[in-house]
Amino acid sequence: MGKFRKDGEKEVPAINTSALPDIVFMLLFFFMVSTTMKETDLKVIVKTPHASEIKKLEKKSLVSVINVGEPQKNYAKVLGTEPRIQLNDAFADVDDIGDYIEAERQKRDEKEVPFMTTSLKIDKNTKMGIVTDIKQELRRVSALRINYSTKKKVQE
Repeated sequence: MGKFRKDGEKEVPAINTSALPDIVFMLLFFFMVSTTMKETDLKVIVKTPHASEIKKLEKKSLVSVINVGEPQKNYAKVLGTEPRIQLNDAFADVDDIGDYIEAERQKRDEKEVPFMTTSLKIDKNTKMGIVTDIKQELRRVSALRINYSTKKKVQE
């Protein structure tokens, strides 16, 4: 009967890492392409109403958003529970809307300005008075393309 001898411990071969940079760059490229960046932090609570007839906006790069709703809990202590207007990342008054629209127009090319749309994301419990004030201010600055953001009504 033969004996098996161990001449010594065999070493584990090294892992081949030559393809690792390719994999890392493919993952990096995938996440860069598929990730969307959040434009603004929502400081108001917006629960949009349901609608049966809706249409998607075609060119979202030409849309300026005005959010209206109750301030979130951490802002409610200071601002109260009355509906507030949020333009970009700041609370604003109706008088600030004209400056906001003008600043949005300055960011765009002169040819795109006539096609700009103002999207109103308004909480469904907001009174119509503040909405009318916003619409009057938009009319004053000739921002006449208005969109109301809604959720699609689920068919039962």
